[in-house]
Amino acid sequence: MKIGRLLIRLVVGGLFIGHGTQKLFGWFDGPGPDGTEQMMYKIDMHPARRQAFAAGLTETAGGALLTAGLATPLAAASLIGVMLTAIRKVHAENGVWVTRGGYEYNLVLIAALLGLVDGGPGDLSADRAFGIHDTGPAWALAALGAGAAASALVIELGRTAVAQGAHNEPDAEAVDEAASPLLAVRPR
Repeated sequence: MKIGRLLIRLVVGGLFIGHGTQKLFGWFDGPGPDGTEQMMYKIDMHPARRQAFAAGLTETAGGALLTAGLATPLAAASLIGVMLTAIRKVHAENGVWVTRGGYEYNLVLIAALLGLVDGGPGDLSADRAFGIHDTGPAWALAALGAGAAASALVIELGRTAVAQGAHNEPDAEAVDEAASPLLAVRPR
């Protein structure tokens, strides 16, 4: 029995669960809902509280689905959407390399997700147990397209919220103080 895809699902899915729960609950030394809200405000993702919750929930649920190998194209699409948003809103201006705060790691995760959709989640997965065989290049392209569309929609909704004067946003001065360590880039 081949376990390579299971290992990829467990590691990548598990890390997404961890990253999401950092946002939702402050677990694993994460910023929690307040810190994530401040970060979202700082990167112009409005309304910041809803965006913070949506990002944390998407990473947690998408990671759980991926770990189980359940609805793999949907899990991948949701996580690709989060990664594309992170690239566009945080990492793109820093270039490719992660040592400068770039999007290298995000691309590796997107490639791993697309590979799992193309090749399937493996024999040890909920998809296989339920007889779901939604794999192949068309499914991978659909997951990429859905993730890109979700990212574009979320960013546009944030712009619309700003134009309409998003309510209940955090104080700008508090955001500068709290978000600066979250967005710090430490070049080598």
